[in-house]
Amino acid sequence: MTSLDKPTEDTEQNRPDEPRDARAVTEAALFEAFGGVRGMVETVLPGLLFVAIFTIDKDLHVSAIAALAVSLVLVVVRLVRKDTVKHAFSGVFGVAFGVVFAMFTGNAKDFYLPGMLYTLGLALAYIVTTLAGVPLIGLILGPVFKENLSWRTRNPGRKKAYAKASWAWGLILLAKCAILFPLYWWANTAQLGWVLVALKIPPFLLAVWLTWVFLAKAPAPIDVFAEMEEAEKAEQAEKERKAALAGDTGDQTAGRHRRGA
Repeated sequence: MTSLDKPTEDTEQNRPDEPRDARAVTEAALFEAFGGVRGMVETVLPGLLFVAIFTIDKDLHVSAIAALAVSLVLVVVRLVRKDTVKHAFSGVFGVAFGVVFAMFTGNAKDFYLPGMLYTLGLALAYIVTTLAGVPLIGLILGPVFKENLSWRTRNPGRKKAYAKASWAWGLILLAKCAILFPLYWWANTAQLGWVLVALKIPPFLLAVWLTWVFLAKAPAPIDVFAEMEEAEKAEQAEKERKAALAGDTGDQTAGRHRRGA
């Protein structure tokens, strides 16, 4: 069976009979990995509702409960439609942490703090993993492209593209943190909230677009699942061939015994 990290001489000809549209494949994979338009709506809506309600009545409890409620509704809608719930669930957990933190401290701005800390941690993770030679975006998208970790040693062009994309994500998220954390200290809750909502989608779209640009120009992914299936079929065919050969040999031996008798 083919090793996921075993070097090959020609990754471009790994599956010559299977034409690939690199741009279409990359676009579909990114859409699946990051949730598409619906995932973005589920990310923005709870925070938008929180800051809108708090701007109007300054009531932390009402704002927090409304944000958590709409997150739960989004999960229920996905469950009813039998869609994937990973993006909606991540939104619920993020909102829940924010609600608990804000309720505990009594400071409405703390509703945003867990998410800001997560963004900072994610930015550092992108940069550190890239410096370590295993860019995070490759770990995220590898299974989506059905290449797992084959890009690490078998497809250096894709590894380079993943490194560029991870640098883009890390630097964009760091720039976002450089705007938000000073506002956490200097601005009021409404100002911080509206800026945070405004910065939800544009940096994300920029990072996804850059990822698409880098990967669309990279070599095609190596479908390791298809390789393993082919290896298993070849192994099974070899077993059947040996069994048939053993059967033929047994028949010939039996025939010689009968003739000798």
